[in-house]
Amino acid sequence: MSSRRSRSRQSGGGSAISDDQIADLVSKLQQLIPEMRQRRSNKVSASGVLQETCNYIRSLHREMDDLSERLSQLLASTDDNSAQAAIIRSLLLQ
Repeated sequence: MSSRRSRSRQSGGGSAISDDQIADLVSKLQQLIPEMRQRRSNKVSASGVLQETCNYIRSLHREMDDLSERLSQLLASTDDNSAQAAIIRSLLLQ
């Protein structure tokens, strides 16, 4: 048990999470990350799962920024009154 969790339990710091609950949550998180779901081995450390999760979130942020930039360029290149611009704007408002 980590020293931080044991200190939390000793000081009565609210409802403590058991090691089994943490393992279950890490396993569920592992199933949400595509790169980890595709691996054959289920034996990955909790820190490995958290690191992969951080990497995945960073990649999603980069992808979102790229898509946002591409959308901005598309909107800037279309005529404000065009049907294409109207469709894009209506999709963004949904």
